Amino acid sequence: MLKNILNEFQPSLFLSLKNYNKEKFVADLMAGLIVGIVALPLAIAFGISSGVTPEKGIVTAIIAGFIISFLGGSKVQIGGPTGAFIVIVYGIVEQYGVTGLAIATVLAGIMLVLMGVLKLGTVIKFIPYPIVVGFTAGIALTIFSTQIKDLFGLSIDKVPSDFFAKWGVYIRHLDTINWWAATVGILSVVIIFLTPKFSRKIPGSLIAIVFMTVVVLVMKNHFGITGIDTIGDRFIINSQLPQTSPIGFSIESIRMLFPSAFTIAMLGAIESLLSATVADGVMGTKHNSNVELMAQGVANIITPFFGGIPATGAIARTMTNINNGGRTPVAGVIHAIVLLLILLFLGDLTKHIPMACLAGVLVVVAYNMSEWRSFRSLAKQSKSTLAVLLTTFTLTVVFDLTIAIEVGLVLAIFLFLKRMTESTQVSVTTGKIDISKDIESHSGNLQDEVLHLPKGVEVYEIDGPFFFGVANKFDDIMREIGERAYIRIIRMRKVPFIDATGLNNLQNLCKNSRKEKIQVILSGVNDNVRASIEKSKIPDIVGEENICSNIHAAVERAKILNEAIEKEKREHHKHH
Repeated sequence: MLKNILNEFQPSLFLSLKNYNKEKFVADLMAGLIVGIVALPLAIAFGISSGVTPEKGIVTAIIAGFIISFLGGSKVQIGGPTGAFIVIVYGIVEQYGVTGLAIATVLAGIMLVLMGVLKLGTVIKFIPYPIVVGFTAGIALTIFSTQIKDLFGLSIDKVPSDFFAKWGVYIRHLDTINWWAATVGILSVVIIFLTPKFSRKIPGSLIAIVFMTVVVLVMKNHFGITGIDTIGDRFIINSQLPQTSPIGFSIESIRMLFPSAFTIAMLGAIESLLSATVADGVMGTKHNSNVELMAQGVANIITPFFGGIPATGAIARTMTNINNGGRTPVAGVIHAIVLLLILLFLGDLTKHIPMACLAGVLVVVAYNMSEWRSFRSLAKQSKSTLAVLLTTFTLTVVFDLTIAIEVGLVLAIFLFLKRMTESTQVSVTTGKIDISKDIESHSGNLQDEVLHLPKGVEVYEIDGPFFFGVANKFDDIMREIGERAYIRIIRMRKVPFIDATGLNNLQNLCKNSRKEKIQVILSGVNDNVRASIEKSKIPDIVGEENICSNIHAAVERAKILNEAIEKEKREHHKHH
């Protein structure tokens, strides 16, 4: 038993090391080096945009990146801070401070571990696509709108967090554009977009940051142009090993931050599994979603104690890893070590990176996240798809991600129930039943392929799960039928399960039928459904002999009961 559990939750790293060799290590080393260098500017950009210091972004990429690769269920997933979290993290820091963020992140980590233990990894993949696209596009637009100040070097003391208020402030401060900063920002965007035409291996963001940092340094030192803000003008980066610090938990803070923690957990789960699935598609491999969720959870529990922010699987860095030859989690471990070495020995150089250039990097991140092509094609589909898409998109932009994810999940459940209800059909038959295509038809006789029903016998067939949505639909159909039958056969051979509401409705139907002197016969009940029925009062109401294993037995039983009813009628008629 324990051995099976250990096998089920075994990290990919341990499985990969079983037949590891020098060639694989060389490939992983090269990929790890490149991803480590690429991850640095992104970690800094995500840290700053999230409302914390740049080194907190780097610390997250180091610690969470290491844990996710070491314990994860994907061979090539690279973990760290991502663009998706910018909006939610910024909101938490604004409202509850850095301590509040640490508490929310640890709580989210615990939730992620529980999701993995309860094997919810497969369930999360079924969140409807319009919801994922809706809030991803919403996050993208919000990230884009947070970068306008730095991209154009606007002189604004405090940018409001509200979407519309933010744009109002931008418009009022348009006359404060710093044209040098704007040139650096726009050139960075152009370089990032043009790079794939020349190099597939090294991402444009890295080339843009190195090139623009050198250009701005030259402009500053040789041409006396000093108006371009750099990281060093706003932050001090400590080039040392991250220190641990305690987090003060209290019941009050947990209660207050629980909704935000739930959002971080859901967003982290969706994004990391989406990234791992994309990687599987490219590599032709299969990740273990439950192990992946547990690794994400552990990373988010540990990282806040070192001052880190929420982390998840990052699609862009994972793809960079694959494109540069990374094939096992060793590449991810190396990427974390490379980042640590850069922080310790080259951390001081990061202060020269222009803020406008980082804003340009994030504008491209937002553009890539927006999935505008998917958004456009989904908008052309059904009205319900469009409604879900626009609802989650609008809620993300206008309110916040917590509300958007909660409403999105409720919408997902309703859509699922609607589809399930539509997939379960209820049909009514009188006179005769053609059972030639039935699995239940066990006889080779042709006359057995049509079962003749006595007058006053109706057959109701339920095709699909009998749960609360369908139970009400079944009730409505029963009420609509005008002709009064003496015997109702309910065919349940195609009912895979019945829930408590379905059982309750069936019980009420049997009770009401008995009051109206209508006999109910259940036919083709499978073992699973029968076990549920046995625990209810249905066998007492209809009688054990009226729960039949197949339609032949049910029709025979109906004939016997029908004869008894007819006989009783004749007797009654004779007396009167």
